[in-house]
Amino acid sequence: MENATYIALSRLDTEQRAMSVVANNIANVSTSGFKAQHTLFSDYLAHQSGENLPRGGETEFYTQDRATFRDLSQGPMQQTGNSLDLAIGGDGYFTIKTQNGVRLTRAGRFERQTDGTITDETGNPLLGRDSQPIRLPIQDHDVTISADGTITTATGPQGQIAVVMPEDSNKMQAEGAKLLRADGTPHQIENPQIMQGMVESSNVQVMSEMTHMIQIQLDFQNMAQFVESEASRQQDAVSKILQISA
Repeated sequence: MENATYIALSRLDTEQRAMSVVANNIANVSTSGFKAQHTLFSDYLAHQSGENLPRGGETEFYTQDRATFRDLSQGPMQQTGNSLDLAIGGDGYFTIKTQNGVRLTRAGRFERQTDGTITDETGNPLLGRDSQPIRLPIQDHDVTISADGTITTATGPQGQIAVVMPEDSNKMQAEGAKLLRADGTPHQIENPQIMQGMVESSNVQVMSEMTHMIQIQLDFQNMAQFVESEASRQQDAVSKILQISA
């Protein structure tokens, strides 16, 4: 197979990866706190070896999938009026205790269980600054949460919600659409900006993602047609050589 086909196949591989990322963004356009992801590609240079190289033929450019990074810009704020719906203004993540350990999230739709524990929508407890699940008195129903995360009910302060930052947000590994696993120990944000009665919507730009998806599809089709035409050209060349040899 000729180098031109290998170069085209490298582009097909990266386009397939890009399509997967875009499709995941579109699928989570309604997921609260979701941060869109984008792929980063670059040219991989392959230097040919040999003494008698054709002019302009010293370098071949392959497409390389270098990384996937998150768009950390804040999503639109949606007012709900629910006392346990929370949004973080600026940097920071809530901490959630799961069966697999502590995870981070920007999704702020929380619920109150029958024992008073505040959890996310799947039942994972929300953690306070003391790294313990936050539990409210069963008899208290009116909940006030200040910007720094302090929770107050009729019987007084009940704890403070932890808002943390990892060492590198782009190194976090997604677990599902809402939870993130951070390497190392995230540090507490001293002056968080928590907004009660609001949730942060996904920051996915639907029209931009749809346009990107169409462009990826067109590029993929063009590269696939090129590979197919190259295969036909090589088959014709081999057939002609065999006919001459015969």
